[in-house]
Amino acid sequence: MEMTDYIPSLNTLRNLLDITLVFIIVYVVLKLLRGTRAVPTMVGIVLIALLYWLSVAQDLATLEFVLRWAVVLLPFAIIVLFQSEIRQALIYFANRLRFPIVKRQRGQFGGSVYDEIVLAVTTLASEKTGALLVIERNVGLRNFIDSGVQLDSVISYDLLVTIFDPATPLHDGAVVIKDERIAAASVFLPLTKNPEISRDLGTRHRAAIGITEGTDAISIVVSEETGLVTWVEGGRVRRNIDTAGLRKLLFTAMGVPLGSSQKKALKNIEEVKSEAAT
Repeated sequence: MEMTDYIPSLNTLRNLLDITLVFIIVYVVLKLLRGTRAVPTMVGIVLIALLYWLSVAQDLATLEFVLRWAVVLLPFAIIVLFQSEIRQALIYFANRLRFPIVKRQRGQFGGSVYDEIVLAVTTLASEKTGALLVIERNVGLRNFIDSGVQLDSVISYDLLVTIFDPATPLHDGAVVIKDERIAAASVFLPLTKNPEISRDLGTRHRAAIGITEGTDAISIVVSEETGLVTWVEGGRVRRNIDTAGLRKLLFTAMGVPLGSSQKKALKNIEEVKSEAAT
């Protein structure tokens, strides 16, 4: 059998790989754009492209002349309009390619220092004390950390609850957590500019959304009006999260395995929550 006999099969495999990769890219892009403000903008761009094709096909010289410049400038317009979505897409792909090995620290109330966060948030929620915690992942938050009061301290339940006490000078603003340490407190964050955000969400929630739109950080918000806990990731909001749900979301987002200590940690957290309520 000659070498040329393998060429059709190789071409077929190459074509299948080509189609598969294109399908995956299109699927991921559509998944990222779903439910965002980019969708109606994309529809408008597609309509302009169809109108340009119609003007060429039907020899509409004036319309073609006008739309030709629009088509030339379209790539620059896409970069400007979709800069947030493009940044999120790059972060999404980067997160899938990175597999950092981080030595996990142990906390007082469970198998990880993140149990300290869950415990503090649970207590703050039971007392209706407003709080905003931002946890850095792959994209650095150094610019925001430098704008706040730098602490570089171990994560602890007592410290987090004390920081957000309305009687302390650091309660206003966000706490930024980096490399399983409290990097800074009283950090002010950019507010989201998404017009579709509910008006029921205040400045603290808008800041939590804004920081997750431009980075891959996650935010946890405690409402001082209702005591409800909100989880924000990638600009998407999940409200009214309970203790078990918060711990699962947090551990999954930070790549911490939910081991056999989960029940014990949740039991300790619920006991402290009951004591705080009384």
